[in-house]
Amino acid sequence: MNPVLKRTLTGLAVGGAVIAASLLAPPGAIVTVVMVLAVLAMVEFALLMKMKSSRPGAVHAVVFHAVVFLAGVLLIGYGLLSLASVPFRYGEGEMCGPFRLGNVLLLYVIAIVKFSDVGGFAFGLTSAKLMKGGNHKLCPTISPNKSWEGLFGSIFASCLVSCSFMGATGFGWAKSLALGAAAALLGTAGDLVESKFKRWVGVKDSSATKMTNGLGGILDMIDSLLIAPPVLLAFL
Repeated sequence: MNPVLKRTLTGLAVGGAVIAASLLAPPGAIVTVVMVLAVLAMVEFALLMKMKSSRPGAVHAVVFHAVVFLAGVLLIGYGLLSLASVPFRYGEGEMCGPFRLGNVLLLYVIAIVKFSDVGGFAFGLTSAKLMKGGNHKLCPTISPNKSWEGLFGSIFASCLVSCSFMGATGFGWAKSLALGAAAALLGTAGDLVESKFKRWVGVKDSSATKMTNGLGGILDMIDSLLIAPPVLLAFL
């Protein structure tokens, strides 16, 4: 199967499951699922760190590895637990149509971050094919496929999705656009941090398993959700 088609179909299946879980699952179940996801991500991160740490190095290298490991664990844990806290912190007891408002806001945060990935991928891929000489690379040494055109696509898609939730969130145009742009930029930052880590370890995907069917490892799937949720919570 074509890798792009495989990635697209897998993404649609995962996206459908996330939408259903975000809207329908009780807050306690959401926390349980996110905790399991966090543990899997931390195990994957630890295995990648083990690969890097197995190479001989000086004392200062060992200390640096320990700092990277601690920072990674805190980033994964705090990012995902911030996401899981949305249904508890916002809209408790309030309804948005047939759904709990807190669940709708959880879906809102996930959607504006993950659709920025979709917009960035689509704009980046299209611009690379249409522009003479290719598109303009954003950080070629960290993530060769990322481009400024893709970043524009990320912001556009995230803002579009953010504005589509205005009826549910009650946010005005200015706040919706600001949160959309922030989600795209923070999601891209999380993606770049994870890409830098993979380059440091020396792997292309965060996992060599086929569990995520073309989407890489667990860290590859959640990287854009590591930095964005804690910051977005402050503005909800």
